Amino acid sequence: MSDQSRPMTQALHEKAPSTRQAVKFLTAATIGGTLLFLSGLTLTGTVIALIMATPVLVLFSPILAPAAIAVFLATVGFLVSGGCGVTAITVLTWIYSYVKGKHPPGVDYLDYARTKIADKARDMTERAKEYGQYVQQKAQEATQAS
Repeated sequence: MSDQSRPMTQALHEKAPSTRQAVKFLTAATIGGTLLFLSGLTLTGTVIALIMATPVLVLFSPILAPAAIAVFLATVGFLVSGGCGVTAITVLTWIYSYVKGKHPPGVDYLDYARTKIADKARDMTERAKEYGQYVQQKAQEATQAS
């Protein structure tokens, strides 16, 4: 019996996690449990505060609703303004790098698009010239026929 139990205990010792892994797991479990408990306390406190504040909110809703809308719109306005400013600075920085001859990201796509547009413009110019000659030829034929 001891022969059979000995390989089993050796197998258990070989598959057992190291002390470092056990400490990591215990630390993570402790921190996770604590944060979960604090999250539950916060949720409970929020619900209790909302229950207590509901009558006050109902009484002051004609004042608070427009104020909340105004604060929301002002906040959104500032955020959009800041986003546009950051975008403008980013675009100006990219253009500056491009003009200076550096290779900013996306310049390959820009060069490809510029080439395609130039090719299409050349094709359209040739077509316009050919069509102009065709119209001029038809006009001359019409004047000669009359």
